[in-house]
Amino acid sequence: MSVPVFKSIFPFTQEILAEYPLMNDAAMEQCIHNASAAYKSWKKNGYSERAKVLKNVATILRRDQEILATLITNEMGKIISEARGEVEKCAMTADYYAEHAEFFLKDENLESNYTKSFVTYQPIGVVLGIMPWNFPFWQVFRYAAPTLMAGNTTLLKHAPNTCGCSLALEKIFMEAGAPKGVFTSLIIDTPDVEKILASDLVQAATLTGSERAGSSVASIAGSQIKKTVMELGGSDALIVLPDADMKNAVAVALNSRMLNAGQSCIAAKRFIILKDALQEFMKEFMAQLKNLKQGDPFDKSVTTGPLARLDLVAKLDKQLKDSVKMGAKLEWGGEIEGCNFKPALLMNVKKGMPAFDEETFGPLATVIIAKSETEAIQLANDSVYGLSGSIWTNDIEKGIALAKQMETGAVYLNTLVKSDPHLPFGGIKKSGYGRELGRHGILEFVNAKTIAVVN
Repeated sequence: MSVPVFKSIFPFTQEILAEYPLMNDAAMEQCIHNASAAYKSWKKNGYSERAKVLKNVATILRRDQEILATLITNEMGKIISEARGEVEKCAMTADYYAEHAEFFLKDENLESNYTKSFVTYQPIGVVLGIMPWNFPFWQVFRYAAPTLMAGNTTLLKHAPNTCGCSLALEKIFMEAGAPKGVFTSLIIDTPDVEKILASDLVQAATLTGSERAGSSVASIAGSQIKKTVMELGGSDALIVLPDADMKNAVAVALNSRMLNAGQSCIAAKRFIILKDALQEFMKEFMAQLKNLKQGDPFDKSVTTGPLARLDLVAKLDKQLKDSVKMGAKLEWGGEIEGCNFKPALLMNVKKGMPAFDEETFGPLATVIIAKSETEAIQLANDSVYGLSGSIWTNDIEKGIALAKQMETGAVYLNTLVKSDPHLPFGGIKKSGYGRELGRHGILEFVNAKTIAVVN
């Protein structure tokens, strides 16, 4: 009987690059035990010892940036310049937590009726990370850097199409001096997640992925009474007011929607344009949209690579066509060749259409017209998702007031929405719960232990 395998396929040509045999139950159990055993010693290491490993990781990432970026592009298709940037961002985040974890987790003294009372922050054990393919290094580092610096160990279940990236990450941590079991890559299928969460040796899980995946994993973890963090889908609104710097607003809007070929949870997916700003916005947007070039992600002149898989192309195409049938107007793009989906623009998008209601994971921009600022906020909030959003206006006080009304985990004014190691990241509603990054991210998988003393 043949062993099941995951295949690494270059999206642009559909060439099979590698095959990865799936682990059997015995191998998976051994990995769980190794992670648990490693935790017993890793948690006793001081912050300086753990920081040394993370600093070494950052050095290796920068040393091997071109090799790792090539691997990312081969497995999921993003343009090579974006892949290089992803590797550098991971190195920056490893450095950030190596330098700040001890401060973030220092004992916190509390006023009380006791002689002394404080909270001390301690690791909890083995954390399972279930990560997606769209940012195959960055998504991992967002949780792994703080989780490991806190003293936990981790098991990584990566997406089937990015097994090469998953194994490369494990190799990097081992070369950096992490003991065996501190960071372990599991080549396993989705049903095995339940087996891992059922183990008493695993204490928590974090997932970045679809609403459906999040619901399933959260349910399983909940039945085992285990902590979870969920970073799920988004349908971010980008609101443009008439007084905005229109050229800059359009450039950032286009970049936000087309970055990583539109395969980003925090991409601007719904452009909500005030009626008085529409003409200027559209003139500039169409001019910039037509300058995009799609093709081989290793070609330096290409601005937009292919989607990662053929099934993703088919889903996006259906969302576009169903929206058109319901009254939306396709102004530009949408042609398909293999995994290439030509950057597209939909006008007259309204509530009830897939392009409004659903997460569109690809290079599809949608324009929604608002008659007033009040209506713009109502449209932005009229979504099951609540990840992030942006507002464009030269009136900063007004922008902040509007930002406070948006039902999201973050709002950015006059700039690109992006995850940043300095700032907490996460959503509300069906975009998930919990936070990654910043101090909030490292507090997710620690025990906030109260100690009270009478003397």
